[in-house]
Amino acid sequence: MNAPDGRTAPATVCRWAVAGCGWVARDHFLPGLLAAAAGRSGGTVPRLVAVTDPDPAAAARLAVRAPGARTAPGLDALLAVHRPDAVYVATPNHLHRPAAAAAAAAGAAVLCEKPLAADLADAERLADACRRAGVLAATAYDQRFHPAHRAVREAVASGALGTVTAVRITYCCWLPPAWSPDGRPYDNWRADPARAGGGAALDLAPHGLDLTGVLLGGDDVTELTAQVQHRVHPYPVDDGAVLAGRTGGGVLVCLHVAYNTPDALPRRRLEVVGTLGQLTAVDTLGQDAGGRLWLTGARTARRVPVPFDTGTSPFAVQVREFSSAAVAVRAGRPVRRAWPWPLQRDLALHRLLLEALSRVRPSPSPSPVEEGRR
Repeated sequence: MNAPDGRTAPATVCRWAVAGCGWVARDHFLPGLLAAAAGRSGGTVPRLVAVTDPDPAAAARLAVRAPGARTAPGLDALLAVHRPDAVYVATPNHLHRPAAAAAAAAGAAVLCEKPLAADLADAERLADACRRAGVLAATAYDQRFHPAHRAVREAVASGALGTVTAVRITYCCWLPPAWSPDGRPYDNWRADPARAGGGAALDLAPHGLDLTGVLLGGDDVTELTAQVQHRVHPYPVDDGAVLAGRTGGGVLVCLHVAYNTPDALPRRRLEVVGTLGQLTAVDTLGQDAGGRLWLTGARTARRVPVPFDTGTSPFAVQVREFSSAAVAVRAGRPVRRAWPWPLQRDLALHRLLLEALSRVRPSPSPSPVEEGRR
């Protein structure tokens, strides 16, 4: 960005804080923030200034990787001392609401990990707290920002697929009870219904529900049903689910999410089907850059690779764009003009998912015979 005299205008800094220093914050959000900062020669530059976590060692491991970042004994102290412009909330789900509400009350923009909360009441209170504070608030749907998914959105908008009829998503992983991201002892709170609110369905399906509407230019899922399973892992939350729905415009949607698919297997696939062709993305869902994308024409059945930036992390793009929006809102721009995805829209999708899961009949636990088959 250039100043009127032709020189490069000084960058505006967006001062970030992190509440919750687990593996997503440490291994994905922080590298994305550092990459976004390194790639900016003007405009808005993100900078991590402070972090907090109930485990001081976890906070220290994250802070030491960001020049100038400090640790704080708690979020209240962090907000009072460091006064960040934006707070990334990456606590266990049941702690999202108090952290987001505190950040909003201090005037900071809020980027909250999905799902918004472990239950609907807390999610509604979270959204209300951010609305009353007048701050920018969003769910951390990083899949919106993957370059391959942006290429899909552009192709759909251009009419390359004709009339879109269906979106199919497979987003699975392997999450055993003693899962650890790095081999160290780890508190796998995702398997605890009190803290997570649910299992694979509540953890992974929100990405697909959000992404469907983003890819279709705002045609969100409005009807949803679900089936869940407790098939492999001996914990009380579901380890797999299939969800079927329909958008307001009539596009059919199918999501398969799971904690019971070994990582060596093909397990991440996105298909958008239309009357003129089908876009297929493989290994683009998830936290990392890369993957493959191709277009299959309906008339020729020829598969043509679709180019996209395979080196840019979706977290880096998310941090860059949210930082710019946070600074714009602080300068006086209305939230609705600074950020294209209202938090109330994210809340509506969260409500739709929880209502679908509330209608599921209890799934039987694996029998000894089933154990022998696995």
